[in-house]
Amino acid sequence: MNLPAVSIVIRSKNDATLIDQTLSSIQSQDYPSPIRKIHIDSGSTDGTCDIIEKYRPDQFLRIRAEDYVPGRVLNTGMKLSSEDWVVFLNSDAAPIGRDWLTNLLKTTLSSQGNTRGIGAVFGRQVPRPDCHAVYAHDYERCFGPQRESKKWGHFFSMVSSAVSRAAWLEQPFREDLQYSEDEEWSRRLKKKGWDVVYVEDSVVMHSHNYTPSQAKRRCYGESFASAAIEESLRPSDYNFLKTVILGGTKEIVKDLIYCAKTRRLHEWPHAIAIRYAQRIGKRKGFLAGCQHYRRAGLQAAEKQ
Repeated sequence: MNLPAVSIVIRSKNDATLIDQTLSSIQSQDYPSPIRKIHIDSGSTDGTCDIIEKYRPDQFLRIRAEDYVPGRVLNTGMKLSSEDWVVFLNSDAAPIGRDWLTNLLKTTLSSQGNTRGIGAVFGRQVPRPDCHAVYAHDYERCFGPQRESKKWGHFFSMVSSAVSRAAWLEQPFREDLQYSEDEEWSRRLKKKGWDVVYVEDSVVMHSHNYTPSQAKRRCYGESFASAAIEESLRPSDYNFLKTVILGGTKEIVKDLIYCAKTRRLHEWPHAIAIRYAQRIGKRKGFLAGCQHYRRAGLQAAEKQ
């Protein structure tokens, strides 16, 4: 199999407890072509950078935490590399097996029937053993064998992925989003005729146990970005009854079934708290995003 030389861009911030496992897994890959490791750290203060240096990266860029903008860092990673395909891996996402990279990249050699070909691929994520039930359920819904994400209008994750340089040169990442930059970019790729492919047999271990306040803040940010990404949505689509009450109840019922199936019913009350926090954040974030992005659009139109 004639697999291409690649750069792996690893983004990090205060992942000292996890990054060693990730870098050790990269080092043990059975990959037949050269691999360059590019690290971009966003102001770590917990010893993460010392661990990175231990693995002798080919390039190591440190930026201040306050300068971190996801799309800007992704564009920087592409500029620091030169290969036709560039792999992105979060520093807290540990590849499982020595074939993680081979399985991810071999997909790029196939044709999906699209005239432009494959613009991006992304791999499967499985939760860590200590992952709370509510988040383990989300990973099953997104990446499991019977994943719900097949039925969604769109799904993509940058956590373990590979980007075509040709696709990126045509469609670079937006640098005005603090959340969901990968979703916006991959949606744009598909609209322009590129394929975005899920690779089930390229697997990393990755999960977060967010507190209710953290879950609310994250959903706020993602939904804030949705106002810029999905222009067909309106504030009325995010009314309290539909978004919080009905949407939250639907997810809570699914969580109950999952917790019962996995014998984790004692975690269901926690799932209820998380879902409520997420739904509140989702609604508030979208409404705030509409005011921010759509007001800016109107002002720009008025100046023209």
